[in-house]
Amino acid sequence: MELKDLPEDIATRVLEVQEKSGFVPNVFLTFARRPAEWRAFFAYHDAIMLREDSGLTKGDREMIVTTISAANNCLYCVVAHGAILRIYEKKPTVADQVAINYRTADITARQRAMLDFATKVNERAHEIDDADFEALHAHGFTDEDAWDIASVTAFFGLSNRMAGVAGMMPNPEFYLMGRIPRA
Repeated sequence: MELKDLPEDIATRVLEVQEKSGFVPNVFLTFARRPAEWRAFFAYHDAIMLREDSGLTKGDREMIVTTISAANNCLYCVVAHGAILRIYEKKPTVADQVAINYRTADITARQRAMLDFATKVNERAHEIDDADFEALHAHGFTDEDAWDIASVTAFFGLSNRMAGVAGMMPNPEFYLMGRIPRA
C-alpha cells in the first residue's frame, strides 16, 4: 500500500508520524490494507499506549511490548519497540537485554515483576490467580496497573501475529534509533 492510496484520515495520521519520526513505519502501510481495521487497531493502540492516568510509564509499556514481542518471535515489533524503549529509558542496552532475556536484564525488581506478569499473561493467561496480583502489589502496582499490563500484552500478541502473517520487516531507521544522537 502506498501513501497516495490511503483514505484521507489515515493518510493524515501517517503524515503526522512521518513528520515526527522522519519516516513511515511499515506497520502503518501494511495494516492499511483494511482501513476499518486500521482505524480500530490504532484507536486501541493509542488508548492503551498513550494513556496518561496509568501507573505504567511509557518506558514500562515499551518494555512489555519488547519482551512479549521477543517471546512471540516478532522481529518487527522487537526492533521497532526496542528502539522506542531505548529512547524512553535512555539506556541503549536495556532494550537488547530485555529482548534476549528480561530475567537477566539491567532492570529494576519492579520492572521484572511487571514482565513476569506480562509473560504469564502472554503464555498462560488462564493460569493467572491471586498470587500473581499479590506479586504485583508487592511492587506497588494496583489492579488497574495489572489491567494495563494485561491489555498491552494482549494487544501486542495480536499485533505480533499479524506482523508475522504479513511478513512485516522493520524499517532500517529503527535499528539506530536511541543508539546514536538524532541528527
